[in-house]
Amino acid sequence: MKIIDWYILKRYLGTFFVMILLFVPIGIVVDVAEKINKILENDIPLSDVLKYYGNFTIYFANMLFPIFLFISIIWFTSKLASNTEIVAILSSGISYMRFLRPYLIGATFISIFALLMGFFIVPKASLGYNDFRYQYLKRKEVRETQNVFKQISKDEFIYASNFSYTTKTGYNFTLEKFDKLKLVSKIEANRIVYNDSTQDYTLYDYKKRIVGVNDDVIEKEHQKRMKFNFKVDDLTPAIYAAETMSLAELNSFIETEKLRGSANINSYLVVKYKKYSIPVSAFILTIIAVAVSSMKRRGGMGVNLALGIGLAFTYIFFDKIFGTLAEASSINPLFAVWFPNMVFGALAIYLLRNARR
Repeated sequence: MKIIDWYILKRYLGTFFVMILLFVPIGIVVDVAEKINKILENDIPLSDVLKYYGNFTIYFANMLFPIFLFISIIWFTSKLASNTEIVAILSSGISYMRFLRPYLIGATFISIFALLMGFFIVPKASLGYNDFRYQYLKRKEVRETQNVFKQISKDEFIYASNFSYTTKTGYNFTLEKFDKLKLVSKIEANRIVYNDSTQDYTLYDYKKRIVGVNDDVIEKEHQKRMKFNFKVDDLTPAIYAAETMSLAELNSFIETEKLRGSANINSYLVVKYKKYSIPVSAFILTIIAVAVSSMKRRGGMGVNLALGIGLAFTYIFFDKIFGTLAEASSINPLFAVWFPNMVFGALAIYLLRNARR
């Protein structure tokens, strides 16, 4: 690599991480100001608060990754342009594509970093971040899954009208077992509670019906403890469960849910595909940012930053809206997740061609 490559690469990576170090503390300060009263009211242990903000840092940085990347490239490339350094570089015989090379090398490092974060670190941070919020900060806003219906094995189905993540309690629970299309047995309970210590369930107003040839056998108990072959995670919200898993865990989870005939497969696939699409976006956003900011404009760096922030937020908007559509409709999750990259990829090619003229 030439001196010019090292110069641009160091500025690229240095500015990116400076942006993270600059904006993450601002995010933490805003979050502390918003939550300080609840933290003091609930007398939350300092160790738990520190763990929460450690997880918040990772969660926040991952969520705003496109904006950090975009602003950092536009910032230092605009400075190069305003100091006529880019003109000097291109006038020395270096082509625009050759000038772009250190940016692409930097994007490769960022992509690998984002990929590893998404596979191994972000899921654990997401779990800690959400657990803290719903354990301490949203006690009055009980997190519930409505109308849980799942196939837990080839011939068993469970249903609950709602399930509270915070209290591990479900209501109007039923478990039905079939032999092909014939009902074999049915368990009902007004309330079901998961016991963490013993990893079993307590059923209140328990009733079991065993279908016989002539007569049915009915069992009733006010309270009964039982073990089932489904996990409490099967009753938690789809996205919440998927976001907290590593790639291997998520792949296994998706295969299990496919066998169960889960209706939430699209939600799980959106989370999986985003782990791959976000690193690829580093290349696309890098090309757009360089093309936008490598030319001098009337208004200087401010215009470039305004344009860059607008494009970054537009990318995030596309990403969120198509992800939601895939979860709530029949749109293919793979298409929905990659559509923003396809649109902005086409924009990157168009801007790059204009910048090379």
